Amino acid sequence: MDKTYTSEVQPKDLDVSFDLFKKMQAHEQVVFCNDPKTGLKAIIAIHNTTLGPALGGTRMRNYSTFEEALEDVLRLSEGMTYKCAAADVDFGGGKAVIIGDPEKDKTPELFRAYGQFVESLNGRFYTGTDMGTTLDDFVHSYKETTCIAGLPEEYDGGGETSIPTAFGVLCSIRAAAQMMWQDESLVGRRFAIQGLGKVGFKVAEHLLHEGADIIVADVSSERKLEIQALALQLGKSIQIVENEEIYNVDADMFVPCAIGGIINEQTIEQLQVKAIVGAANNQLLHIDLATILKEKGILYAPDYAVSCGGIIQVTDELYGPNKKRVAAKTKEIYSLLLNIFLEAEKQNITTVEAANQICVERIEARKERNSFFSPRKRRKWQIRH
Repeated sequence: MDKTYTSEVQPKDLDVSFDLFKKMQAHEQVVFCNDPKTGLKAIIAIHNTTLGPALGGTRMRNYSTFEEALEDVLRLSEGMTYKCAAADVDFGGGKAVIIGDPEKDKTPELFRAYGQFVESLNGRFYTGTDMGTTLDDFVHSYKETTCIAGLPEEYDGGGETSIPTAFGVLCSIRAAAQMMWQDESLVGRRFAIQGLGKVGFKVAEHLLHEGADIIVADVSSERKLEIQALALQLGKSIQIVENEEIYNVDADMFVPCAIGGIINEQTIEQLQVKAIVGAANNQLLHIDLATILKEKGILYAPDYAVSCGGIIQVTDELYGPNKKRVAAKTKEIYSLLLNIFLEAEKQNITTVEAANQICVERIEARKERNSFFSPRKRRKWQIRH
């Protein structure tokens, strides 16, 4: 398919001093959204629509430069292509960023303006919450477009996506345990959890209920006290450490559930774990670190496979929300991860390479298939119903 590039008005106060087309060459379409009346400055990146319309959350962040915002959305949208393929859903990869302070710059009008830009893509891009945005933000966008996934339950949506995401992390941890110890039981195992946000806190809860011991690091004193109280209630061991200390604790698995890029040349030398299984996006600062982890004997669960429970829910919602169906499909992450681990071992390659192979093969196999939610079929379905 020919690549299409759409460049609308760029944010005037952010410097653009690089080759935009070179940056975007791996993507099908990139849309720059500018609405001076509401202050909206956003970028929508559509990476690949082979499996179906692009799907990906919209994050809001006060980027320091235009280039930083573009780099982020391009990287994240490509990751969504692989995440959708790993989750085995009929959607491709996309992502969007809104440039602004989520604590100060949000207004209903801004999100309605954003919804109009999403609607202008005529079903090529579906979006919802991400870092810095909430379900309620997209209630406003929903007034301008139907291409919103991950709505609150009162709007006939699936609700909070951190629930299936955290469950998917638990399934992934069990798969890693099975691969390493031929026993998926987590009783008495030690887990170092970085980040007690929406997903990380729920993962910590799961692990405590599974009989595991946990070590946690988070910027919020309130969340640390809350998880400590739960651990004491369950009679389980918990240790609280500072953020930078989480890398060198003695544990069975490291569970990163905060920011990306945390596995780098410095932190990789500090790790005293047997596996890394977490929900944070883009955990490896660069791909070569997967090889170093393999050489060090640390089993790495590719993050886009581990965290695809949320994408399973938001795509399922478009067929009509069904929690049992979501839970059943999220359980399949266990088999996906085991398959990745076994293929990596069989071919003597990294788990990232094995996961990418599986996803690329799935995308190639479905090139001639048309998703139910392709724009043409979506319009025909709406007319009939």
